[in-house]
Amino acid sequence: MPYGKRSLVNWIDFLEQVDAWLDAPSLVLLAEAEEYWTVLRSLVTASRVTGARIHDARIAALCFHQGVRELWTADRDFSRFSDLAVRNPLIG
Repeated sequence: MPYGKRSLVNWIDFLEQVDAWLDAPSLVLLAEAEEYWTVLRSLVTASRVTGARIHDARIAALCFHQGVRELWTADRDFSRFSDLAVRNPLIG
């Protein structure tokens, strides 16, 4: 199969999977709410993150703000946020 066609099929599969997740009755979307900036500002100040790691801080702050107790990720950079329990789902 030519590369372009294979790539298109992967995107279609991806879009269909996201649609399925969004249709799931148990889905809870997390969003930034009123006190989010205060949490993010405090986290960035305490962890001294800069550059691309600011995005990690945004995710961690959203977890803290929404009461998420454990983040599943293979990204080791989240270990800098010691109050957030991190689990690597790729390690058994």
